[in-house]
Amino acid sequence: MQMGIVNAARRLEALGFGGASSVKYNLAEAALMQEAVRRGEGDIGNGGAFLCSTGRHTGRSPLDKFVVREPSVEPHVWWDNNKPMAPDAFDRLHADMLEHIRGGDLFVQDLYAGADPAYRLNVRVITELAWHSLFIRHLLRRPPLAELEGFVEDFTILNCPSFKADPARHGCRSETVIAISFEKRLILIADTSYAGEIKKSVFSVLNYLLPEQGVMPMHCSANHAPGDPDDVAIFFGLSGTGKTTLSADPARVLIGDDEHGWSDNGVFNFEGGCYAKTINLSPEAEPEIYATTSRFATVVENMVYDPLTREIDFSDDSLTANTRCAYPLEAISNASPTAMGGHPKNVIMLTCDAFGVLPPIARLTPAQAMYHFLSGFTSKVAGTEKGVTEPQPTFSTCFGAPFMPRRPEVYGALLREKIAAHGAHCWLVNTGWTGGAHGTGHRMPIRATRALLAAALDGSLNAAEFRKDANFGFEVPVAVPGVEAGLLDPRASWDDPVAYDAQARRLVEMFSVNFAQYAPHVGEDVIASAPHAA
Repeated sequence: MQMGIVNAARRLEALGFGGASSVKYNLAEAALMQEAVRRGEGDIGNGGAFLCSTGRHTGRSPLDKFVVREPSVEPHVWWDNNKPMAPDAFDRLHADMLEHIRGGDLFVQDLYAGADPAYRLNVRVITELAWHSLFIRHLLRRPPLAELEGFVEDFTILNCPSFKADPARHGCRSETVIAISFEKRLILIADTSYAGEIKKSVFSVLNYLLPEQGVMPMHCSANHAPGDPDDVAIFFGLSGTGKTTLSADPARVLIGDDEHGWSDNGVFNFEGGCYAKTINLSPEAEPEIYATTSRFATVVENMVYDPLTREIDFSDDSLTANTRCAYPLEAISNASPTAMGGHPKNVIMLTCDAFGVLPPIARLTPAQAMYHFLSGFTSKVAGTEKGVTEPQPTFSTCFGAPFMPRRPEVYGALLREKIAAHGAHCWLVNTGWTGGAHGTGHRMPIRATRALLAAALDGSLNAAEFRKDANFGFEVPVAVPGVEAGLLDPRASWDDPVAYDAQARRLVEMFSVNFAQYAPHVGEDVIASAPHAA
C-alpha cells in the first residue's frame, strides 16, 4: 500500500498537484468521517451517518458546465447542447486552481467507473473536502487494495469549492464552473459544494467515450430477477422520476440505481453506490433506502435535523427539496455482488408528466420507443437543478440531455440496435400526475406503479386487454389486477374530460414542436409513431 501512495504522489506531482501541504490518499470511511468532523464539514448523525449541507448549491448547475473545444473532439460533440470553453481559458483555469490549492489540504481517491473490466475507466478524484472524498468513494467503485499499487488514472477530477472562477479570465458564465477537457483527460469543478457534480461529470465522460466501443451509456437504473441475471430490466429517467425507488424492488436484484452501460456482454453498472432522494422518505414505502440514513458513513445532504438528538425531519424541505443520501451498493440487501447482468428483457422509460395526460403505463412498439427515447419528456422536479422550485415540463433527450456530449441520434441508434438484437419489450411509465395537472391532480400512487411494473416484468401484462390511446397511439392496458381501473384511463380520472382534451392537445403539440429537430435523422416509421391529437 505504501508503494501505491508513493506512485500516486509522484503522479500528482507530475500533473502539477504537488503544492498542497497535506495530501491524504485513499482514506477509508472511518478516517474520512473523522477528518470531515474535525474540519467542521458536518455532524455525525444517528447510527454514524454523516450529516452535511452543500451550501447555496443544492443541485446541479447545468448552465455552468463546459466542454473544452479541442481539435480531437470538435467534430463529435453536440455543441448545441454543450457549452464550449476555449483551450487557453481552460489552461488558465487549471493553473489558477493549482495555485489556489497550494499550501492547502487535499483528499485523493483512486476509483473505477464501470463494473465490467473490459470497459472500466480509472478515475483519480482530488477534493478539498473530506466528505466529498467519502461521497465519491461510495458512488464510484473501490479497487481492492492490491490493485491500488499499480493504479494509473485515465481521468483526473479536481473539485475545489473554495475557488471562484473569473468569467472574463476563464471563459465561463459565473464564479461556478464544471469544465471537461477530453484531450487533457481532466475535469475541473469550482465554487460548488454539490457533490452530484462529481459523479455526473464522470457520467458525461463515459457518455462520450463508450459509444466508440459499441457500448450504449444509459441514464437508467437496472435490476434482474432473483437467480436469473439474464432477466434484466432497465429504467430510463431523469432525477425525480423514480429510477432509484423503482429499481430498489425487494423482489428483484439491484444492479444499480442511476448509470449503466449496455455492451455486447450485457448490462453493467458504472457506479458502486446509490444517490437517493430523501424528502418524505418513510420506512413503510422505502424501508431499505430509509435504513441507510442511519447507517455508518452514509452521506446525508441538506436534511434538517435536531441538533441535540440528531433526528432527521424527512418532511422538511426548507433547505431544498433535493435532499439526498449517498451509500454503497452493499447497503442494499438485494444488491448484485457483480453489478452486472445479461441483456434487458424489458426497457422502461419513466416520465413524470406534470400535465396529468399520460397513462400510468403504455406498451411501445420499437419505433415508438425510439420516438419517446429521443423526446425524453418529463418534468424537472423541485430541487434537482438550481432554481427549480416546482415541476417544469421539459424534453430532455435520451432522458439525460445534460450529460450527453454527442448528438442524441448516436445514442438513439445504439439503443434501437440493441433492442432489435435482443427482443426487449418497451414500456412508458408515468410516475407524475393523475386526475388533473400539477396543482389540481395528485401524484401517481407508487403502489399502482409497482403493481404495473411487476406485471410487465413477470410477463403477465402482455396477456392483458389493451386499448389504443387516442392521442399517442400506444397501447394501454384496460385492467390490471391490483390497480384501480380509473387510473388506467387518464381522461376518465379528470373531473372535466373537456379540460383533459385541451391539455392533451397542448402536450401533443409540445411533442411535435420538440421532435422536429430529430425528424431529419430518423426513419419514416419513427416519424409515423408521433402522437396526433384526437
